[in-house]
Amino acid sequence: MSATTAVFKAEARLFGREPGVLFWVIGFPPLLLVILGSIPSFRDAGGEYRLIDIYVPVLVLVALIMAGVQTMPPVITGYRERGILRRMSVTPVRPGALLTAQMGLNGAAAILSALLCLTIGKVAFGVQLPRQAFGYVVALLLTAAAALALGALVSALARTAKIAGAIGSVVFFPSLFCAGLWIPVRAMPELMERIVVLTPFGAAASALDQASTGQWPDWSHLGVLAGWAVVLTAMAARWFRWE
Repeated sequence: MSATTAVFKAEARLFGREPGVLFWVIGFPPLLLVILGSIPSFRDAGGEYRLIDIYVPVLVLVALIMAGVQTMPPVITGYRERGILRRMSVTPVRPGALLTAQMGLNGAAAILSALLCLTIGKVAFGVQLPRQAFGYVVALLLTAAAALALGALVSALARTAKIAGAIGSVVFFPSLFCAGLWIPVRAMPELMERIVVLTPFGAAASALDQASTGQWPDWSHLGVLAGWAVVLTAMAARWFRWE
């Protein structure tokens, strides 16, 4: 068994023993969807789309944001704080193996949450599944890469779990705003929308929205997501510290 495989298996066992992480990444977005869908005004068709139609893609993003900036960084920085990374540094394991294992596990959990949101939205509230399914999958995977790369950067820069939690909270709420949790990106003033779509979650919200309505996501949105994923990953790998 290679060192990378051993790290992944160990991290998978530890990940499954964290009920708080599993709830916030996998359980919370679908639960919030059920709560919002239970509000009659969210199901009323007052225009082209109901509020619940708009909020399903947003809650898909909430799962990815939660995994990237709220749950993954405290785990890795906690390892650093307890000296686990220092002991690991004298083994054949490289930083990339640990970051890849954490990104893979959190990404898989967030994608599962996204699938639950889409299924609940369709079955319980009649929300249409994405009409451009392939474009939706591409946008979703790029969004996951950008969100987890952002979390990896926070993990690389923060010395302790408390600092990682503080940085994560600072990043978390602006990310939710850009994802359209309070104001859908399409409903923002023009200048604000142009700025927001340059951020990873603003671009993600627009790309997922377009794919949901049957359009191929704009290449500019996909390019923004890919660019953020590459830059943030490179920065995380450059500045990752064992101690």
